[in-house]
Amino acid sequence: MARRLPSQPPVLPGFSHLNVLGSGGFADVFLYEQNMPRRQVAVKVMLSEVVNDQVRQMFQAEANLMAQLSAHPSILTVYQASVSADGRPYLVMELCSASLSERYRRERIPVADVLRIGVKIGSAIETAHRQGVLHRDIKPSNILTTAYGHPVLSDFGIAATLGESEPSEVVGLSIPWSAPEVLRDDTSGTVASEVWSLGATVYSLLAGRSPFEVLGGPNTSNDLMTRIEKGRLQPIGRTDVPPGLEATLARSMSRRADDRHESVLELVRELQQAESELGVAQTPIEVAVDDWALATVADLEDRTRIRGAEGLPVGGANRRRRRRPAGGALTSTPLAAQVRNSNAIPRSTGTRPEARGPKKVQYLAWALIAATVVVLALGGIATLFLVRATSNDIPRVSNVQAVTTGSSVRFSWNDPGIRSGDTYVVTSGTDSSTQTSTSFLAPAGTGQQVCITVAVNRSGKTGPVSAEKCASAKAAR
Repeated sequence: MARRLPSQPPVLPGFSHLNVLGSGGFADVFLYEQNMPRRQVAVKVMLSEVVNDQVRQMFQAEANLMAQLSAHPSILTVYQASVSADGRPYLVMELCSASLSERYRRERIPVADVLRIGVKIGSAIETAHRQGVLHRDIKPSNILTTAYGHPVLSDFGIAATLGESEPSEVVGLSIPWSAPEVLRDDTSGTVASEVWSLGATVYSLLAGRSPFEVLGGPNTSNDLMTRIEKGRLQPIGRTDVPPGLEATLARSMSRRADDRHESVLELVRELQQAESELGVAQTPIEVAVDDWALATVADLEDRTRIRGAEGLPVGGANRRRRRRPAGGALTSTPLAAQVRNSNAIPRSTGTRPEARGPKKVQYLAWALIAATVVVLALGGIATLFLVRATSNDIPRVSNVQAVTTGSSVRFSWNDPGIRSGDTYVVTSGTDSSTQTSTSFLAPAGTGQQVCITVAVNRSGKTGPVSAEKCASAKAAR
């Protein structure tokens, strides 16, 4: 199946377009350079064919929500949201790598690394749940990696918002990582279904495949849905995975929602226990503990919120054709009590004597704070120069080959020495695409000549371009 070419990047005031990063069913992601402050950013632009007035309004509400949640260290940072001159909503986001979504299928990720990712992403999900928000699309491809190797959860609420525009169907449903009750259309999402999705994601990173995928067997959507409904989970197949961890993941993906962990936090704590069994330090749970950090955006639409202690799944009243009581809703325990019961560091309740002392002491405190900020800023600048000074040149692709196969041309090249997170930018005429494979299939009419160039993109910067390679499709016999 031919891939969709990216849409035309919009003209955005204060930003310069560089190239395309990727394409999805509802949006394209482009690399831009922001003029002030000068930095490279990822800009996600919705496709014009899915945009209407209702989607624009919901997109604005979701952008506000995502911007607030992105204060969490494991949630993708959003810098700006607006609507372009041609009417397409867009998000300006931190530039991250999507290499994890392909890495787990081509190489075995160490168990300790997977557990660290699970705890950090689980902390992000738990934080969202405490603010009444469901993600609804937790899966490996929505876990990105920052330039410093920190995993972050992306696409908060965007798929859910688009789904509300079509009440009769599920939009953007990721079958391999969706709970059975979601696939049955019993609910549009609950805390219990998010526990299932997080468990399925951790399982995938360990096994190199989705939980109910059969290697070498049929894995159509219907096949996967049937296996998920039956709940017959196959062993991960790794001797370095502790049995207790496999049991934890099996429980998180139980067919019955009541048999799963009561919250993502409970699942995360068991992942920490697995870290202890492996003899590695436990990854800290990052959940906000201050009241001011737990305030939600005012007047958010109910479509993106959990209905609290009522136990009802999120979504409008007309969202689903069938409705059953959904388990796993947020507990009615006061939020402050939930925070105190977590293993996060509690906030201090004591009164500092300096606050009641003379003004001179207060001035001294402010001076110390200001000095600390300056030191941190200088340290950040020094780190930036250190990174730039020690970075290596981006390699160049130099041996592009072409083979004609019927009505298409397959181009291929040798790996010039790319790193984890690098991608290839393939350009044909005015069209560009981003990929990690060392081959590219270009459709062409009989006798039509196709030309491409290939470059390596590293951390948002594109290296030297290869020599142009051209070939023509063979005439039909």
